[in-house]
Amino acid sequence: MQNIDFNNEIEWKISQSPVEYKTAVKVMEERVAAIRSGEKAELIWLLEHPPLYTAGTSAKAADLLSPKFPVFETGRGGQYTYHGPGQRVIYVMLDLKKRQKAPDIKQYICDLEQWIINTLQAYDITGKRISGRVGIWVEREGQVEAKIAAIGVRVRHWVTYHGISINLNPDLSHFSDIVPCGISDAGVTSFESLGVMASMNELDGALEKNLTF
Repeated sequence: MQNIDFNNEIEWKISQSPVEYKTAVKVMEERVAAIRSGEKAELIWLLEHPPLYTAGTSAKAADLLSPKFPVFETGRGGQYTYHGPGQRVIYVMLDLKKRQKAPDIKQYICDLEQWIINTLQAYDITGKRISGRVGIWVEREGQVEAKIAAIGVRVRHWVTYHGISINLNPDLSHFSDIVPCGISDAGVTSFESLGVMASMNELDGALEKNLTF
């Protein structure tokens, strides 16, 4: 089959209704295959999931405390995390052979982190990396750092999938049924908890504006 020249364009897709997790994984896997074969363009897919927990490849059974929602094992990196309404999930399907001079997963994760940091800065939220910890964190006065965005990726034939999640205004109590990302000595936060009121549409606009891939 003849490859199609998409001129480095990335399709930007937003789902307005919650997407079941298994459905999302099926869509991603099909798209990754199509990107690799040159049949379809790269894709950034923004969505919400109904309440659920996912287990990455490093997940430990002891970190699943008392889950009240379905648990899905997934091939992404990382440990346990929660997804649900009020959290923007961004699945990123890019061809690293096209996007980088030499495919580099660490650099790709660094690029995702910077994308989140730049997006948060648009709302005067200072996100930061913490050595030895995945994701983006914020400082809270007099308290330990709290995680506002999670990262969990998978790469197949140098095409990425899974991606990142940003807490806009989810029910943070749902994180208490797991040890988020295996880290028990830090909290989880959101735009709303930090006193920043923004709509999902506004967050989507900031993500698109700050996209650097």
